[in-house]
Amino acid sequence: MALALQTFSTVKDANAALKAAGTRYLGGGTLIVRAANEGDVSVSSLIRSTEPALSAITVSGGKVRIGASVTMAAIARHPDLASLAHAARAVGGPAIRNMATVGGNLFAPAPYGDFTVALLALDATVNIDHGELPIETFLAKRESNHAIITAVGFTFPAEGFRFLKLSRIKPKGVSVLSIAAVLEQAPGGTVSSARIALGCMADRPMRATAAEKALLGRTLTSDGIAPALAAAGDGTSPVTDPIASAWYRNEVLPVHLGRLLLG
Repeated sequence: MALALQTFSTVKDANAALKAAGTRYLGGGTLIVRAANEGDVSVSSLIRSTEPALSAITVSGGKVRIGASVTMAAIARHPDLASLAHAARAVGGPAIRNMATVGGNLFAPAPYGDFTVALLALDATVNIDHGELPIETFLAKRESNHAIITAVGFTFPAEGFRFLKLSRIKPKGVSVLSIAAVLEQAPGGTVSSARIALGCMADRPMRATAAEKALLGRTLTSDGIAPALAAAGDGTSPVTDPIASAWYRNEVLPVHLGRLLLG
């Protein structure tokens, strides 16, 4: 069955059309088009918006706003987002990165959604038509969201952002797991603040809150991070898929979190 496609010049008009049964929003198409091609009969029509703000990136005073239609490729080559380029390049190969959008990545189920792991560590906000949500709030109920995502925003840390993706096929394999962290250190070298986000350790990106708490007041040395590594799996429910089992993901998480923290 061929899918109808409508294009609207404003998000407001696209949101109105999205209320029709069987209608889905088309960003880059890497998720929704594949689902339709694989026989998802719940989708009967697609809509999109060409509103310019959806494709804009603004960086000012350390604050970043990325439109929901911005692709991973655009992020990877943006001169002011060099620290985030590694996370953007973790999404598929060149062809996928030319299509995959920030907005679509927010909905990607495990083992996908690596860029959203980075956004979660950065404490991003998600903009929709009726306001702004913390990314954790959005992720917790993303299936019930029926409004178009317009942008994500965050304050980029001066230092301390780290990202790692483990895959079996490099450089574009699907994730075994991904980890992002934002760490702040006091003058003495102890960790004063930590946000750690995990991918593939649940059905969507999640915070490693136990590991974060265990890092506070500790130094980033093998002995200092040991309590955090021991707590890394607390509260996780890793997925089992053709890439890796839940058991394997639990086993390798402390190893790779340790590598990320030790830099």
